[in-house]
Amino acid sequence: MPNSTKTIAMANAIRALSMDAVEAANSGHPGMPMGMADVATVLYSNHLKFSAENPDWPDRDRFILSAGHGSMLLYSLLYLTGYPGMTIEEIMNFRKLGSKTAGHPEYGHAGIETTTGPLGQGLANAVGFAIAERHLNAEFGDNLVNHMSYVIAGDGCLMEGISHEAASLAGHLQLGKLVVLFDDNGISIDGSTDIATSDDISQRFQSYGWQVLDCNGHNHEEIDIAISNARENSKRPSLIRCKTRIGFGSPNKEGTAKVHGAPLGTDEIELTKKELNWKFGPFILPNEILQDWQKVGAKGLSEYFVWEQRAMSEPDWDKFLRRLNDDYEEDIKRATSDFISHLVSNPQKVATRVASQKAIEILLNAYPSLIGGSADLTGSNNTKVADHSIFSASNYRGNYLHYGVREHAMAAAMNGIALHGGVTPFGGTFLVFTDYCRPAIRLSALMQQKVIYVMTHDSIGLGEDGPTHQPIEHLASLRVIPNLNVFRPCDIVETMEAWELACLSDTSPSILALSRQGLPQLRLVKSQNNLSANGGYILREASQTPNVTLMASGSEVSVAEEARVELEEIGIPTRLVSVPCLDILIKQNESFIDDIRGQSEVVIAIEAGVKAGWTKIIGANGHFIGMSDFGASAPSEMLFHHFGITSKAIINLAKYELNQL
Repeated sequence: MPNSTKTIAMANAIRALSMDAVEAANSGHPGMPMGMADVATVLYSNHLKFSAENPDWPDRDRFILSAGHGSMLLYSLLYLTGYPGMTIEEIMNFRKLGSKTAGHPEYGHAGIETTTGPLGQGLANAVGFAIAERHLNAEFGDNLVNHMSYVIAGDGCLMEGISHEAASLAGHLQLGKLVVLFDDNGISIDGSTDIATSDDISQRFQSYGWQVLDCNGHNHEEIDIAISNARENSKRPSLIRCKTRIGFGSPNKEGTAKVHGAPLGTDEIELTKKELNWKFGPFILPNEILQDWQKVGAKGLSEYFVWEQRAMSEPDWDKFLRRLNDDYEEDIKRATSDFISHLVSNPQKVATRVASQKAIEILLNAYPSLIGGSADLTGSNNTKVADHSIFSASNYRGNYLHYGVREHAMAAAMNGIALHGGVTPFGGTFLVFTDYCRPAIRLSALMQQKVIYVMTHDSIGLGEDGPTHQPIEHLASLRVIPNLNVFRPCDIVETMEAWELACLSDTSPSILALSRQGLPQLRLVKSQNNLSANGGYILREASQTPNVTLMASGSEVSVAEEARVELEEIGIPTRLVSVPCLDILIKQNESFIDDIRGQSEVVIAIEAGVKAGWTKIIGANGHFIGMSDFGASAPSEMLFHHFGITSKAIINLAKYELNQL
């Protein structure tokens, strides 16, 4: 499709809206939308499979704006093509409180597939989208699932380290349904990109196993041919280098960093519109251009109806619909209940990482949406079970991924898998390496996605690997992330309960912090309810009104139980409260927290981490036994003794505080 008066005008509509919105907000990034308007026009007009009237069409192509600072490109497209709720008023309210047009795209509004902002995350999300598409396609076939994932990424996305991990993984998995449109404009905030990088982008992606194509990002025919060639390649993901000029059309700022992250100014906008032959005032679009765009938004409607009729006649339609609706609550609860009944009759002393593996074995049959993986720590994380098959370029039906040593990409790809729908991802590494996963974990919470992070080796209990691998501050730092549930179960029963809650949590991601060392089963009586669901509960009641309440999580619950038994033997009534999820417990009302804490004179929390986060639960006069410095390299038993996290230390503190009363 050579550039025509019509398509040029359609692209200029994006440029005009972007300039006007950024100017009205006095904040934003007009350069990227202006530079990529031609590419976006060709993509939406000729290639993207979508129906603006049906934005949740399961077999739509996914479009991810990884370069999220250029959000006005996406908002302009959504408005022009007629997505519900994206009105001209929303465009005019760009970056205003309560608008759908935030500074960076936010998941939850029609047509926005993922929240992007931190550069590179969207690109890695897209790898997850492509993984989910291939997995569901292998299970349900082309008639139900057969779509592309397109990404617009900029120089910043490709400089970020996560892009290396994600692109390498995508190439290895031969995700041919993934196309990255690289806004190759050579400009970043500080100026020309050659001040900071001299990578050969083409050779880099070719080395990953990608197809690399080139086009003039302002020549519609070249863009069209490049996207067509990428779509026809089924064996490799494609990177299309779209050579563009940032701020295209601006007489004084085009091709410079000045147009990257600041409004053009009214004088420059006037000059730019004159250069583009755009004769309309702010936020004004002629009906002819708007109608051309609305036709683009409506062109997929007939294809949607054809897909719907075809899909509903498929033998697996009901099964597919159940996957999309994530309708497995009864199956998950039944499997959990049956397994806990078995455990009550047959107690097991195992590390909670092993308990987690047993939970996965149980859940995999009850919850077919689960797809697991590990960042090269499968044997340590215990994330793979016998019923798993490996997801690979030769077996997309597999439900276990070897992510390699790529924690950044694994976490972000899991967000994409979850966002795609029909698949629930879990992935493992060591708890200390949540430092690598943290940006994606934060976005999981922000987007309210069901992503399950299996994080083992949860404390100094991992032993000899030493302080570099022993998480000290990590529980506390993760607990401060809003809408994230950090579970630290004390035994195999709580581990099963934590897995159940994670699988049933529709609006929150979960972290399972699991031990390397073996832990005794403390829950020996089956409850009618999931006791972990409230975040904390009375595990052992005192013989009479308690003088001491001990509160602990994870491996320290069994240490606290030893202390409780001895305190009872010397005549000090002691209650033990297990806290498998401090995040959930803190959200309970004060009367609930007061009830489980009781009226004890002495309250002591025990956790092999830092104190931060416990004060609300133990009270201002509560005491804490845990860590205040980094760990050390030694066997775990020696470390707990060395750092004073022992039953003896608990008993001595309780007796001392009681004597002070």
